Amino acid sequence: MTSSTPRRTVLAAAVAVAAGAVVTASGGPAAAVGGASRPKQGQQLVDNQAWTSHAQWRSGTANGVRAEGGPRPGIVIAHPAGTTVYTDPHTNKTATWEYASWTSPEHHCAVPATEAVAHWNAHTPAGTWIQIELLGTYSDGSATPAYVMGRWTAGDGEDDIRRTSVDGQGDGRSSISTDTFAIDAPAGGLRLASYRLRVTLYRPLGSRLTPTVWRLGAMASDIPDRFTVDASTPAYAGELEVPSYSQEIHKGQYPQYDNGGEAWCSPTSSQMIIEHWGREPDPADLAWVDPSYRDPQVCQAARQTYDYQYKGCGNWPFNAAYAATYRELSAVVTRLGSLNDVETLVRAGIPAITSQSFLASELTGAGYGTSGHLMTVIGFTEDGDVIAHDPAAPDDPAVRRVYRRREFENIWLRTKRHNASGNVASGTGGICYLYWPAHPSPKQRKALAAVGIR
Repeated sequence: MTSSTPRRTVLAAAVAVAAGAVVTASGGPAAAVGGASRPKQGQQLVDNQAWTSHAQWRSGTANGVRAEGGPRPGIVIAHPAGTTVYTDPHTNKTATWEYASWTSPEHHCAVPATEAVAHWNAHTPAGTWIQIELLGTYSDGSATPAYVMGRWTAGDGEDDIRRTSVDGQGDGRSSISTDTFAIDAPAGGLRLASYRLRVTLYRPLGSRLTPTVWRLGAMASDIPDRFTVDASTPAYAGELEVPSYSQEIHKGQYPQYDNGGEAWCSPTSSQMIIEHWGREPDPADLAWVDPSYRDPQVCQAARQTYDYQYKGCGNWPFNAAYAATYRELSAVVTRLGSLNDVETLVRAGIPAITSQSFLASELTGAGYGTSGHLMTVIGFTEDGDVIAHDPAAPDDPAVRRVYRRREFENIWLRTKRHNASGNVASGTGGICYLYWPAHPSPKQRKALAAVGIR
């Protein structure tokens, strides 16, 4: 009813200890689950890396791009490095494109990883697009394929390609599932030891336009499977002012975008946070929406995050990239380790969009079960319970919910669960979208650094 279609194994996260780098475990030892024990205090679990500064852009390998300074440094096409022909699999249109590329320095993972998720923040004028690739090295020294992590454009007009993930990528040792790199058989010990990210900027032949990329990064992780996580101790009470939008009022609207509003939990949550930061679509952007529909900006968010290959609006990096199409917003996909991490962010004014899957009996007051659902954590009660804006509500006034802390934390952070049939299924593992001002306040910067984001 409300879920985004599950499409990949996800791992858990934990507490960050250094700005932009390593995340560590927050809990003590526990009973083994499927041969893997819960991580111990201080164990490194997640590695976050991003390139954002002028110096960092200059440190990579440029092939036709130029690093620009200013208040928000980035890269643009300086001159075409060549041309390429691309046939869009979703429109069957073939066109010739000019391109230039930038490849990051090699990043050695502090956490040799079983999974990695890339993210990017970019401006793509109509008719332009970018492609992000991960070029990895395994722990045995051999190389991964050049994996496409996404082809992105903010537009979907006549001259735009269709934004898309790329299926069918793998070498028998690792593979890409929509937006996530994963080692196929992690029990064998193989890991992703390092990687470079390559972003290629495309524009029409003979054009003077250029995409601008402000942020490029990835999160790598290696988390043991677990059905339960240790409970955190409440440390903050407070609530942010965030708009309330229901996905359910859009049921049946624009079914070409992920079968309509019933599956729009991710873009609905994204839109709530975008507007929390004072950004919203221009009236011209909403002109295509039936004027009888309420909250047309939610329809716009669904259209702008739709992945034409996945056939859904739940692609994690695509949602972050959409948020960053609003100038002066930054966005990432990351993993957190406890609700204490979310408290740190909310205290600084930063809500968190969390992904969880659960039976109806596992989240008191939800009234539904789901194999994957996004909602926004906006605060905490005096008792430490979670104040969430849950877009699965029947209407906007019912979006604000209070969920029991222990239940919410476990369904969000676990990596294994039992589904309605009693079979073992994947948990969502602490996945989180974070959107914040591109020029954060010192308090916001400190909070982001505390959870591993810089």
